[in-house]
This record gives sequence, C-alpha cells and structure tokens, in this order.
Amino acid sequence: MTKKIFRSILAASAAVLLASLVIVMGCLYNYFGTVQEKQLKDELWLAAYAVEESGQDYLEKLTLRDYRYTWTPDYRLTWIAPDGTVLFDTVDPAGQMDNHADRIEVREAFAAGESRSVRYSATLTQRTLYYARLLNNATVLRISVSQATLPVLLLAMLQPILLVGLLAIILSAALAGWMAKRIVRPLNSLDLENPLENDAYEELAPLLRRIHQQRRQISAQVRNLQEKTDEFEQITGHMKEGLVLLDNGGTILSINPAAQRIFGVEPSCHGQRFLTVDKDHSLYLAIQTALEDGHSEIRAKRSDREFQFDVSGIESDGLVIGAALLAFDVTEQAAAERSRREFTANVSHELKTPLQSILGSAELLKNGLVRPEDIPRFAELIHTEAARLVALVDDIIHLSRLDEGAAPPKEPVDLLETAERAAAALRDGAAKKRVQISVAGEHIQIDGVPSFLYEMIYNLCDNAVKYNVEGGHVDISVSGGKQGVAVTVADTGIGIPAEYQDRIFERFFRVDKSRSKASGGTGLGLSIVKHIAQYHHAAIELRSDTGGSTISVVFPPCGTDE
Repeated sequence: MTKKIFRSILAASAAVLLASLVIVMGCLYNYFGTVQEKQLKDELWLAAYAVEESGQDYLEKLTLRDYRYTWTPDYRLTWIAPDGTVLFDTVDPAGQMDNHADRIEVREAFAAGESRSVRYSATLTQRTLYYARLLNNATVLRISVSQATLPVLLLAMLQPILLVGLLAIILSAALAGWMAKRIVRPLNSLDLENPLENDAYEELAPLLRRIHQQRRQISAQVRNLQEKTDEFEQITGHMKEGLVLLDNGGTILSINPAAQRIFGVEPSCHGQRFLTVDKDHSLYLAIQTALEDGHSEIRAKRSDREFQFDVSGIESDGLVIGAALLAFDVTEQAAAERSRREFTANVSHELKTPLQSILGSAELLKNGLVRPEDIPRFAELIHTEAARLVALVDDIIHLSRLDEGAAPPKEPVDLLETAERAAAALRDGAAKKRVQISVAGEHIQIDGVPSFLYEMIYNLCDNAVKYNVEGGHVDISVSGGKQGVAVTVADTGIGIPAEYQDRIFERFFRVDKSRSKASGGTGLGLSIVKHIAQYHHAAIELRSDTGGSTISVVFPPCGTDE
C-alpha cells in the first residue's frame, strides 16, 4: 500500500509539473509575443517618421555597422514604392529583391494605411511577423522580425527544463515517500485484536466496527469448533474400533489411537497417503470402491489379529469428498465362528456314528435277520452305542452351559477329598486294565463349584486310565505353595506326541481316533477340563513323553482372583 500511495503521489506531482510547464510556457510565449508585436509596431512608427524626414539617408545609416558596438538589430526594414518595387532593404540589396506588390501586408497597407501579417516557415521552424505603414509620400515602410515557434523555444530550453524537472521529481519523490509513510503509519499501527480502541482515520471507523463484529463471530465459531474437535477426539480416542478419515485423494485427515495401533503408525501420519501407511492392495481397492460406489467392506489380518474393515464414502452437496474407514477386531468372533462350524461338523459326525450303529442293529433285529443266539450281542451293541450317545449329549450340554457361563455359586471345596471320590469311582474300571490309582497330598480348600471340580478331576483320571498301559498306574496329588494350589494327575501311559500337545484341549480332537472310539471317549473330556479351569481362573500345565503324561491344574493362591 505504501508503494501504491508513493507512486500515486509521484505520478500526480509529475502530472502537475508537466501541466504547469505547458501552461507557463504557453502563457509566457503569448505574453512576450504580444509585447514584441507592440514594440515592433512602435519601432515601425518611429522609423516611418524618420524616413519621412530624412528619406533613404536614415535607412542607410541603419545599415552601417559601428564596430564600437556589438549589437545587431533583429528587425528588418523594407521601403517599397507604390508599384511594389523595393526601394531599400536593411538586409539585402534592393535590386536583387522581388516585387512586393503581392505581399498581403503591403497590399493592405496601400489600401488601408496600415497592415499586419504573419508567415510561417516549416523549414526554419519559425514565424515572421510583418508590420507595414503607408507614408506621406505614398510609399510603404515595412518592418519584420523573426520569432521562434513554441517547439523551438522548448527545444532551446530543454536543458533547464530537464534540470528543473529532475529537481522537481527528486523533491516530489522525497515528499511522496514521506507522505506515504505518514498516511500508512496509522494503518500499520492498527490494533486488530481490539479494533474499537484504535484512534485512526474516521473513514476507517465502519471497517473497524465490521472487523470487531467478525472477530466476535470468528471467536465464537473457533470455540464451537474446538469444542466439537475435543468432543470428537474424546469419542474416537476411547473407541476400541479403529477410525480413519480420508479425503477423496486417499490422504489421511484423522486417525484415532486404536487405528494407529492396528496399522502400527504414529499420530504424525496425518497428511500422508493411506497407501504409504498400509500397503495392502486389497484394502486400498476397498477404499477406491467406497469412493466410487459409497460402501465396501473387507476382512484382513493385522498383527496376528483379524479385522473387518468397513469403508463408507462421505458426500457433500452430492459430491464424494472423502471416506471413513472403520476397523472392527473380529478375531474372537471369527474364531468362534470357526469353532462353531467345527463343533457342528464334529457333533454331526459323533452323533451320526452311534446312531448308524443303533439303526443298523435295530433294522437287523426288526427284519429277523439275526440268529437267536446273536440277539444278546446286538442288544449289547445297541445299549453301548446308546450309552455313548447319551454321554456325548450330556457332555455337549454341559460344555454349552460352561460356554454360556451358567454355573452354580462357588463354595469351599476340599480338593483332596474331591480327588479321592473321583479315584474311587474309577477304580473298578481301572482294575480291569490292572491300572492302579493312588491319591496323595494335603487337604486344601478353594472357592469353587464342587460338581465342576469333581468332573474336572474325574475326566483327567479317566483319560489317564483309558490311555494307560496294562499294569500301569495313575498318581493324583494335591499340593499348595506360593504359586497356588495344584492338582496333578500323572500316568504311565502312551504319552502325547509334541506336535499334538497344543491341541488336545480342543473339542473332539483325538490323537488316535481308532483307540479313542475303542475306549468309548467322546473327545470332549479335556475340553470340559479346560473350561472348568478357566471358570476357576486356573492354569493348565502339560508335560508328556513316551513314558507317560502329567497334567497339572494350578489354582491361584487363596484370597486372589486372577
């Protein structure tokens, strides 16, 4: 603004200077021209009087140059006879001059007694002023003088004019700079934080009031926006789901802490292209699909966790301006779905096998295709398979209740007494395999569900007996310490290969399926043990080799609840 004011003042000063020079030169030229004409007329009157008195002698004396003086007259006198013949001229010899009868000033002087005329010379860039007067002897005396034209005069005065113009421009520039700074100084010192407190130009008052109103509106909007931003950050910051906001070019506008953990990035990734943060091409295609079609979703793994990514386009005035990416951790859900599918398939298979045996035996009996002596064997098969089916259904129902968390309230339970009851229930079956069961340890009480704890120890012992070698033994012990209370079941059985040890607690998992069916197991015993242990916040430890297996269930110390 200072430069604009400076240039404006300087331009105005230059324009005024130029106009002044033109006006002054014009006025002076006209003034001096008028004065010169008057002087020329007066000189003609004096010369006419002298010629009337002295004749040619006077004119000749004017042509004689006195070397004592350096002055040379600028005017020219010409004496003309009535027929236009030049009688005398102060510049050129009369005999060499043309007849002047056709000169307008001479013709008019003979007619009117006095005349004036001006003639211009384009080649000499000057004009000549003529005055003619009729004398008493019927002759005409003419006086003339050459005048420079205005352009010639300006050209002659170019140097002083340029000097004056340069000085004027320097002075104008200095004054313009000073005035511009003085004008702008109050504007530069305006306090826009407090517009109404400024003591500036009156013309700025409406503007300052408007600025004050706008500042109030902007402050209110900023406060409101900050509140909304803080609220948005609080909400998204406590979300378990990851949230990423993108513009229509795929640049990250906002990313909450959950999304930062999912994609393994820092908060400084704002402003980066999402493709540089996560290089999964399938997710990038899902974002592009959402920008084009409005919505897309995809499942993918990040850091050993499975997530569902829902991407929705964001529209404004009918145009897609960005996308919102929401990431849900569906690891447990996906695992539950897989377990449910596996469980359904396994249950169908486990139920189908005994049912087919029962159905086949029943059809043979119904159709009389069984010999009388074989009827007890088929009846025993039907009874065995039916019992197996009932046990399987009971285990499934019990496992389902454990999954749902449905259990009686806890109460003090003596683990050693519970282990002794489970061992007593299994001794008859163990004796058939010549497997000995022993129980040792301390009478330690924990808070638990008696029926659950009994079933847990029973299943551990039952597995130890079923998969033991003939003449082997099963040792049950209860011990306590700083780490907690441990119930340990050790057997001298066939052992569990290392590659299967992580899976034996899965539902329906069997290391040797043929032997498991022969032993009458449902494949759910150890899974039930795992759920009961989890319900009581206990940890399961397994050690196994070809000489047998040892499973310990370690409960937290009394008074703690991990």
